[in-house]
Amino acid sequence: MVTTRKTKLYAGARKQARATAAIMPGTGRIRVNNVPVEVMTPTVSRQRIMTPLVLSGELRDKVDIDVRVSGGGFMGQAEAAAMAISKAMVDWTRGQELRKRLIEHDVHLLSGDARQSETKKFGGPGARRRKQKSYR
Repeated sequence: MVTTRKTKLYAGARKQARATAAIMPGTGRIRVNNVPVEVMTPTVSRQRIMTPLVLSGELRDKVDIDVRVSGGGFMGQAEAAAMAISKAMVDWTRGQELRKRLIEHDVHLLSGDARQSETKKFGGPGARRRKQKSYR
């Protein structure tokens, strides 16, 4: 008797980008916002999304993953999607081997990166820079 697992959602976030990944038994189809991950552009973001898939090895061919990403820029979205995929695959395997492999490669694939851009303040053109004084 073969039991199939239900679809489960996993979340990832980076800066203003939010991602949810749904994992289910399948044939290795990975889609981000209904686009196959293999044809995504730019290449840098595609490589970042593919990182947990490459580290998982043969598990990639046994599951289908659908990721929904919104907000932020393209790299923030790629980081959020990679985190959601990592969490989904670690929970799917229910083992420590993949978790250890992901943490050795990049700890932020599972725990996130809390850094945010600093907000602009008054008295200058940016968050830290101030207007120069020409006297004294």
